[in-house]
Amino acid sequence: MADTLAVEGDLKRTAAIIAPESMSREAVRKNVDKYADLYDKPGGSEQKAIQKRKENYTSMVNNFYDLVTNFYEFGWGQSFHFAPRKTWESFETSIHRHEMYLAHRIHLFAGMTALDVGCGVGGPARCIAVFSEGNVVGLNNNDYQISRAKKLTADAGLSNQVSFLKADFMHIPVQDATYDAVYAIEATCHAPDKVGCYSEMFRVLKPGCFFGVYEWVLTSKYDKTNPKHIEIKEGVEKGNGLPELSTWKETEDAVTEAGFELVESRDVALNADKKTPWFLPLAGSLTISGWKHTRWGRFITHRCVSVLEWAHIAPKGTSEISKILCDTADQLVLGGELGIFTPMWLLVARKPAEEK
Repeated sequence: MADTLAVEGDLKRTAAIIAPESMSREAVRKNVDKYADLYDKPGGSEQKAIQKRKENYTSMVNNFYDLVTNFYEFGWGQSFHFAPRKTWESFETSIHRHEMYLAHRIHLFAGMTALDVGCGVGGPARCIAVFSEGNVVGLNNNDYQISRAKKLTADAGLSNQVSFLKADFMHIPVQDATYDAVYAIEATCHAPDKVGCYSEMFRVLKPGCFFGVYEWVLTSKYDKTNPKHIEIKEGVEKGNGLPELSTWKETEDAVTEAGFELVESRDVALNADKKTPWFLPLAGSLTISGWKHTRWGRFITHRCVSVLEWAHIAPKGTSEISKILCDTADQLVLGGELGIFTPMWLLVARKPAEEK
């Protein structure tokens, strides 16, 4: 039965890629063009391109997730993030352990309510709600992902514990000191201003409570004068809808500048076994259980999408989305292999019990 459900799920996600539920066929091409334009460099200036992305981050991120959500769910699952995997773990087990560990670090327990900032389609929120026996409010500014999250949560029978709020994480429409815990998993990398983003997390968190985040950062090994490093950085940014990647130190400083007391700051990617680095699902060989993650899986999916677009079955622009995701997967692997990038720099911080 489980295998049958998995196959049916894959077929539904494949159909959704061919005919996205989030927009019309005409809108797909238009959104691809708008998204690509934000990564063009006016006059060859990367700084001008970065500024343009920061000024248009809301529409950029929404366009990005309208285009890629179905690809993500088909190829990765309902939790859109990486994890430090052990050799004895399956891919799925490592993903859920990673989520539960964060819930543990922010002291989330039964009877408490946490805010999940940038919740995607709600995979982590559902896992954390079950693990902690608490309540989770998923925050997301993308209509399509919110609709998917609500449906998947209802199907899982968790609507009594997990709810969703459509809003921009730079301007959260709730009162001060609303939540008992706040977390973000590879989501605030989309923020145009880290201090402003973390300040909102600080504002909505109750005094004495904890904020935890897995952040995408450049490590100390990144060399801003190295052309190859720059190429990888820009490839990761374009393929993931990011205004600009920060260094781990810039991110750490932003947390404290927002008012938090920093409790912990480290790269949990280093917890993975050497044989199973965080980027292995993107770099590994073809497997039965996880073929869609791999280079061969991406190649097969991309070729199928290209044929469907050529035959006018898939909307024009679909193959371009697929190519962007294939290219950025290669850049992520290179960044991981060189150690210049990590998607899981853990920051745990506490809001002071009394305002300074």
